[in-house]
Amino acid sequence: MHKNGFFSLLFHALFVTFIVAPLVVVMAMAFTSKGYLSLPTEGLSLRWFRALADNQEMLDAFALSIKLGLASATIAALLAIPAALAISRYDFPGRGAVTGFLLSPLMIPSVVLGIAFLRFFSLAQIGGSFWALTLTHVIVVLPYALRLTLASTIGLERDIEQAALSLGASRWTAFYRVVLPRIRTGVVGGWMLAFIQSFDELTMTVFVATPGTTTLPVAMYNQISQTIDPLITAVSTVLIVGTLLLMLILDRMVGLDRVLIGEGK
Repeated sequence: MHKNGFFSLLFHALFVTFIVAPLVVVMAMAFTSKGYLSLPTEGLSLRWFRALADNQEMLDAFALSIKLGLASATIAALLAIPAALAISRYDFPGRGAVTGFLLSPLMIPSVVLGIAFLRFFSLAQIGGSFWALTLTHVIVVLPYALRLTLASTIGLERDIEQAALSLGASRWTAFYRVVLPRIRTGVVGGWMLAFIQSFDELTMTVFVATPGTTTLPVAMYNQISQTIDPLITAVSTVLIVGTLLLMLILDRMVGLDRVLIGEGK
């Protein structure tokens, strides 16, 4: 078996350090006892984590972002499945145009989307609600769910599905028991990417968010623009640690290989 040489291992070590070092610095600054960003610090303190626990605005924004991410990613995945099956299975007129239209939000700058959504909601007088914000996020994250789902459906043989139908299974049963398990990897991967993109979306959300629908990225942006206290590093640390724990739990319970590439441990 071929082994990596010294320079290859050194390159990988430097690359990982380059990626991880900013996260470590942010986490280290979260434990400062001072009222401003400081590293190194003279003493360790949980002061800013206590401040975060008492900051209802940040907690509400975090809860809203989770709810928004779950709703928009789920709706996007539900739309991506029939769209991917139709595009991959049927050669209908305008298939390329439909595919390009569904993937077009990837090519439009977030600022342009934000201004367009703001103008549309203003004219329709439906802005400011959670579901209006969800609609914008579904449009933005749908391409991420569609691309991975489409990758799983392209080349999918229909022999097993046809066999199930010939044996008396309904189309819903054939889809649920035969088709869906075979494209599960793409659906789950697309859902995860859609959720991450929704949770992290800032530029477009700034235009359409209201005081009652402020997401965590918008709240963090407002915090940074108004003050330089280390509260934002405490928020970042909680997100980093929470993500690591979530990935660890997912790996132990299901297996990341099975979720992401369809392989069991």
